[in-house]
Amino acid sequence: MPGMPGSADHRPGREEILRSPGFGRYFTDHMVTVAWEAGRGWHDARLTRYAPLPIEPANMTLQYAQTVLEGLKAHRRSGGAAAALRPHVHARRFQASARRMAMPELPEELFLRALDAMVRADRDWIPSGPGRSLYLRPFMFAHESGFGVRAADSYLFVVVASPNDSYFGTGARPVSVWLCEDYARAVPGGTGAAKAGANYAASLLGQAQAAEHGCDQVVWLDAVERRWVEEMGAMNLFFVYGDRLVTPALTGSLLPGVTRSTLLALARDLGYRAEEGRISAEQWRRDAESGALTEVFACGTAAGVAPVGSVTSAAGTWAVGDGGAGPVTGRLRAELLALQEGTAPDPHGWMHELGGPGPVALSWPAADLRGLLRTPAR
Repeated sequence: MPGMPGSADHRPGREEILRSPGFGRYFTDHMVTVAWEAGRGWHDARLTRYAPLPIEPANMTLQYAQTVLEGLKAHRRSGGAAAALRPHVHARRFQASARRMAMPELPEELFLRALDAMVRADRDWIPSGPGRSLYLRPFMFAHESGFGVRAADSYLFVVVASPNDSYFGTGARPVSVWLCEDYARAVPGGTGAAKAGANYAASLLGQAQAAEHGCDQVVWLDAVERRWVEEMGAMNLFFVYGDRLVTPALTGSLLPGVTRSTLLALARDLGYRAEEGRISAEQWRRDAESGALTEVFACGTAAGVAPVGSVTSAAGTWAVGDGGAGPVTGRLRAELLALQEGTAPDPHGWMHELGGPGPVALSWPAADLRGLLRTPAR
């Protein structure tokens, strides 16, 4: 794999990597691929060595960005097992993203079996220590070549994995955010609710603007009024008013975060009032300055729970609470980690074991896949 940073030709040894994995810097030894073709459906499911993918210069994804992705974590549990939080929900969101991007839907069971195969093969790549995990990246892209502007007739589903530490590199350090008023992440009727690669490309200019103002992350406002708070970077936001939590309601332009829905339920289990609503940029500043708003945090699969300490906009800068990580944020972060790492009860049955004992299958025979693979209408 010449020229691929993080690949076996260029990376340090596994033990050295696992001492300080960072986030998305190094990749494990294997990957899963499954092909789809019009008229044939899903086929040729394989676990192979991590290697470059063969695509032509005229590949339709390179031309028109027909690609979707997911992200979830496998956490090491006691006894050597591994488990992921609500992978079935990720599988269904992956299907919803594919529908929105005119792509075929991967059967939920095949999504889960691909994750299981990856963790079974690369279980030794799961780092030990609080908050550490193996980040799994399933994605799918158009595998056809051509310049016609249409949905492709050929796709490739892939899963790769990367050992990871904290997304922001310093655990629960409060992040600073830039309130972006020049650009919009997504519009009503657009692809904001899909986990599409193009959404991330469209966010990069706003993130660069945040960096120019000395901030860690960008916060997006709605595209119509440029008033209502939507997301922070690629994460959902929660606003804490004492024992009441509010997260922006899903309008079609926000991504329905799996961690977001998990925390809504978890907060209610812990006795908080947790609801969906609307928070304007003006209200954020006013309530922070009056003390009514006590904490703000962002959440997502990669970052977990990240406290927001300060906000900067064209109108000035203000702190949230005392600028540190508040008690509600800290409690929810700790409860989520305990659930993921198996040190707390799992009353909802959210954790799903992956990569249990047994041989590693290098491919799935067609007969074994017949009941799983369908050719859904695009």
